[in-house]
Amino acid sequence: MTARLLLAAACLVIAVPLGLVLAFTALGGAAGCGQGQARGIPPDYLRLYQQAGQAYGIPWQVLAGIGKAESNHGRGDGAGIRAGANLAGAMGPMQFLGTTWKTYGVDGNGDGRTDVYDPADAIPSAAKYLKASGAPGDLYRAVWRYNHADWYVRRVLAFAREYSGSFGTVGEELCALPAAPNAVAGRVVAYARMQLGKPYVWGAEGPGSFDCSGLTMRAYQYAGILLPRVAADQWRQGPAIARGQEQPGDLIFMHPGAGGPGHVGVVVAPGQMIHAPHTGDVVRYASYSTRPDVVGFTRPTLSWEKR
Repeated sequence: MTARLLLAAACLVIAVPLGLVLAFTALGGAAGCGQGQARGIPPDYLRLYQQAGQAYGIPWQVLAGIGKAESNHGRGDGAGIRAGANLAGAMGPMQFLGTTWKTYGVDGNGDGRTDVYDPADAIPSAAKYLKASGAPGDLYRAVWRYNHADWYVRRVLAFAREYSGSFGTVGEELCALPAAPNAVAGRVVAYARMQLGKPYVWGAEGPGSFDCSGLTMRAYQYAGILLPRVAADQWRQGPAIARGQEQPGDLIFMHPGAGGPGHVGVVVAPGQMIHAPHTGDVVRYASYSTRPDVVGFTRPTLSWEKR
């Protein structure tokens, strides 16, 4: 959405440096959730974040996290914040592309104009876009659609956690992305997230399309671990993990068959995975909590940890 990251299409195919993955994976942990407050937010911006959050059913802290990441709540000195556009075409304190603004821009203050540079319009417009992108039910996906990069989502949600004053519903939502247990798992999850929205093609191994085991093979290859090509062989490589003990970065196997499981995905949170489902679909998030065809889980990272 923010255009600096039309350039971020590059992030969909170019490796994210390990330091970035580690830094923002660490920010994604639950430690310190609910201990922050709204310090550092100008009062007029705080009021707009809270009003827009209430109007669209979005945690205001997430809107504030975006505002902090994009323009330091309108106080940044980057191009396009108060006039014009940056090199990628982003405009205003919430850094909208023109095409996205045309779709989601609203007249938040009722003055008869939709002004991308006016926070009274830009902030509720951002809330509208997040709502259309799946928030509050899937905050990660909604923020990822705002700017297609895992590190960006982690940064925004880290700011949002700082702005959360208590546990409860908002705190739980903002703590819903557990940190990966190690650097390799962090890279596996980051790679899977970078492929979201790419089409399923049987036999494909990327970069433009994937089947299920092609996605998991490449995710682990990105993290420095070689997996067999097909789901059944990945399952046999193990080691197996008991259900309920799975962690982000583990593999989940489904579709039991005589020769082994026929489908595989990457665990990204308890009950949630990223997978390449089938022809006609795309790499996407899905719940596995109630799936009746789950065979089990493996943790290839154990082989890395024991080296």
